[in-house]
Amino acid sequence: MVDKQVVIYSLPTCPNCKRAKKYLSQKGIPYIEYDVAKDKERTKEMMQKSGQLGVPVILVNDDVLIGFNQSNLDKLLSE
Repeated sequence: MVDKQVVIYSLPTCPNCKRAKKYLSQKGIPYIEYDVAKDKERTKEMMQKSGQLGVPVILVNDDVLIGFNQSNLDKLLSE
């Protein structure tokens, strides 16, 4: 799990984004966060990777998880 790069595309008002970040923090997993409300280039990047505008979009290495699903996130982190 330690060698995974985790990136979260989020919005400050998104409850599922907050849940995802809290969950990762509780597990001690570092992540990079991009606020797509402030960074239009990251918004475009998120759309290219996920095909949508909904947040959160979580990347674990090259795997894309749309929304916050704890069991799916755990699976990606443990692979």
